[in-house]
Amino acid sequence: SELLYLQKFQSIEHFKQELIEYLDYYNNRRIKAKLKGLPPAIYRQQALLAS
Repeated sequence: SELLYLQKFQSIEHFKQELIEYLDYYNNRRIKAKLKGLPPAIYRQQALLAS
């Protein structure tokens, strides 16, 4: 919902591109304090390696 309320989209293709970019940011670059300051994808990788 964050993505939808932040901007207007010119077309479905524009929306798809923005969604792909947002999901990449959300999973791979967004720092989360609860995840020891790591992005979710990196935290999951480290958790799987530790188990």
